[in-house]
Amino acid sequence: MSDPVETGSTPTTAAESGQTVRTAMLSYQDLRIRPHNCFACGELNEIGLHLKLNLEPGRCSAELEVPDRFEGWEGIIHGGILCTIMDEVMAWALAQNDSWGVTARMSVDFRKPVTVGQKIRAEGWITESRRRIHVTAAKIVDADTGIECASAQATYVSASEARKRELKERYGVFLGEERR
Repeated sequence: MSDPVETGSTPTTAAESGQTVRTAMLSYQDLRIRPHNCFACGELNEIGLHLKLNLEPGRCSAELEVPDRFEGWEGIIHGGILCTIMDEVMAWALAQNDSWGVTARMSVDFRKPVTVGQKIRAEGWITESRRRIHVTAAKIVDADTGIECASAQATYVSASEARKRELKERYGVFLGEERR
């Protein structure tokens, strides 16, 4: 898996708004996404996590060192931040499969504290898909030792086809040659 790379040196123009946006590419095939304000993966959110996502069929991962601004107890990363990271890699595992949806339920087990500056790897994957319901799982491990720090299971509900088209247009996400 490779890190995200910027594609092209010329900006593209957003038709409906007339504003100029740069197109970025994630590491799976031709998935491209416009810079946006998502707290977890948006590069425009000044206080966000800025996750660099790596996608494979039915899976998503991210490696990072969580900075001290996300600290809960002294020296320990807040559990809600770890939940956000796992929610994001599970959601992108679905989006990569063109199954956009929202989190309906999430269950988390914390096994070992994640410390400020610790290098971690988050992995999310699809475990089951039934019509509009998708079940996913995730884990966060110490990137150096592989020791599991937290795990999650979640249920997502698919967005309607109209909402999915709207989200893809809004974020500039196109799979392969698909473009509306």
